[in-house]
Amino acid sequence: MNVVDKALETQLRNIQTRTGKSLDELYGVARSSGFKKHGEIRDLFKRDLGVGHGDANTLAQFYLKSVSQPTSQIAGATTDDPLNAIYSGARAALRPIHDKLLAAISRFGTFEIAPKKANVSLRRRKQFALIGPGTKGRVDIGLNMKGIKGTERLVEMPAGGMCQYTVKVTDISEVDSELLGWIKRAFDDAG
Repeated sequence: MNVVDKALETQLRNIQTRTGKSLDELYGVARSSGFKKHGEIRDLFKRDLGVGHGDANTLAQFYLKSVSQPTSQIAGATTDDPLNAIYSGARAALRPIHDKLLAAISRFGTFEIAPKKANVSLRRRKQFALIGPGTKGRVDIGLNMKGIKGTERLVEMPAGGMCQYTVKVTDISEVDSELLGWIKRAFDDAG
């Protein structure tokens, strides 16, 4: 099981602990609603269970997968599907950079992973990083933190965007102490 699978498994376990409900009970909430769309189910979980956006998003994703698969098959194999879609085709060669980033970030502490269509949002109380393939053979890492002066590598983004800074990584060797220091700062700020 890779680091993403482990983090998602931990996230699902934490959701069950916080809500006091098993996965079957959580899925029952969605089943009884009659909702079929991801966004409707996610919002239902946020409203009725009081979970955060990232937890509700992940739970909705796994619920929808459970509709077509037995629960016993969901824990391992399917958690990787969003990343396989994100890092497919010409972008598949970028997956080792993503995996190395998540392995390093997982050492910082607990956080939520919310796969999106083209990237992965990493959240604590709020989003601290957004990781996904960019154009021209690179992984783009968006960071949210304050009090850091931009550099040639840590590029400040215009106000009002999803992230305050971005770093473009083209080689696994660029996942270094400088980059991890910035990510740790964003992680801590998201507290």
